Amino acid sequence: MSTFVLVHGAWHEGSAWNEAIEQLEAQGHQAFAPTIAGHGKGVNKNVNHAQCTQSIVDYIVGKDLTDIVLLGHSFGGTIIAKVAEVIRDRIRRLIFFNAFVLNDGESLRDNFPPDSQALFDNLARESGDRTIMMPFEVWREGFLNDADLELARSSYAQLSPQAYQPFIDKLNLKQFYSLPIPKSYLYCTEDNVLPQGEQWGWHPRMSSRLGLFRFVQMPGSHEVMFSNPVGLAEKIIVAGRD
Repeated sequence: MSTFVLVHGAWHEGSAWNEAIEQLEAQGHQAFAPTIAGHGKGVNKNVNHAQCTQSIVDYIVGKDLTDIVLLGHSFGGTIIAKVAEVIRDRIRRLIFFNAFVLNDGESLRDNFPPDSQALFDNLARESGDRTIMMPFEVWREGFLNDADLELARSSYAQLSPQAYQPFIDKLNLKQFYSLPIPKSYLYCTEDNVLPQGEQWGWHPRMSSRLGLFRFVQMPGSHEVMFSNPVGLAEKIIVAGRD
């Protein structure tokens, strides 16, 4: 049995994984879902990428978790890459789940298409506190395009404004790319958050940056933790097995 640590993406908090965790635990695995610093409702959003990373390191070390399968979803991919640099001896495998895999020296923003860059820049500028809140229409059509309107609304209600600084911080990833930790890429084939294809898409654009990796795919949108947690849990197990 495995110990999974599931790191959420932007706008989310750890509770996004609740249903998937139920499925993993029902099959005898342990699963944990920390909330990244500066994420969630009613918290201080004045955080940078390093502080986000440190919060996950502190969580894992604080619970003395070892031999873990560390999964990052979307923005969370940039977090687990930096976490792995700090506590690589605690990690059995990394899973990038429709996740950003940055080149050394890049920011997450650098990997958005130009129209998304402009949208998020404007939202951050207009917010007054350097946060961005995803418009519901973007959530409905781009992020959760495999669910009905009721689920789209109920899941959207769980989101909160996202600090923009972690999106624009440039990351030094030289050490990450030297690590021998096994890696998997879990890809949802109907994910429409990034334009499909080699120029901007998740796979093969992001996945191929990992070098040697295990590839696992499933049908579904960017947010299958809401629309298909049963199927997602099954694929997480496949992606994380020895």
